[in-house]
Amino acid sequence: MGITSATPHKPGKAQDLGSDPQKIARKASGRAKAGARNTAEAPRSGRQRQVTASTGAQRERILQAAAGLFARQGYANTTMAQIVRELGVTKPFVYYYFQDKQEIFETLSWRPTVDCFTALDFAATDPRPAAAKVIAGLEALIRATIAHYPVAFFPYREPQVYRPEYLAASRKLAQHFHGLLCPLLEQGRRDGALDFEETRITALAACSLPGFLYSWYRPDGRLSPDEVVAQLTRLAARVIGLRGPVP
Repeated sequence: MGITSATPHKPGKAQDLGSDPQKIARKASGRAKAGARNTAEAPRSGRQRQVTASTGAQRERILQAAAGLFARQGYANTTMAQIVRELGVTKPFVYYYFQDKQEIFETLSWRPTVDCFTALDFAATDPRPAAAKVIAGLEALIRATIAHYPVAFFPYREPQVYRPEYLAASRKLAQHFHGLLCPLLEQGRRDGALDFEETRITALAACSLPGFLYSWYRPDGRLSPDEVVAQLTRLAARVIGLRGPVP
């Protein structure tokens, strides 16, 4: 996997990708070729042993318990003590895997960030026309946002929580995504498959559809997740001026 779901590390941690945004963006392009979308390699502190199947499972326990607390009561109102009680473990158990609750929060948030902003990392040999790739990428972006509910909504609800290094790395990934999307849009327009005016505005407008999911989406709503994905993809197709049916 060209880019893992590891968060940019805090100073003093052993680094897999590091917090260098340029390095992260470069590695993003190898993600599709690696074919390991679901690999979950979270950041490691200096106290933690090398990640194994066992330690990975324990980290996941902590992450899932914390995700529920963050979703229900917010970052500020969630404490490490509450996470410990939710798990029924001791504080040293949690601190063995994570330095603090911010690291947990950023680890949770980085996974959907990676999945969303590498949605256009198609193989160089992909033969589909540009318009079809745009639609596939937008659908993958929408699907990843919904699949990572509620964690994918944390950056929209509490953007003030994240460290500058984390935000810089996220911006680099977003730039990587739009650096692929805009040329594809323009190629689709040249091919006669898309009809729009300003490329950047069109790209931002299409991507804003999943961006606003945080304000209204509920997994137990009237429509199933697949139905929501399908409807939002059709709306995104209208935004980019797709000529003909959605592929």
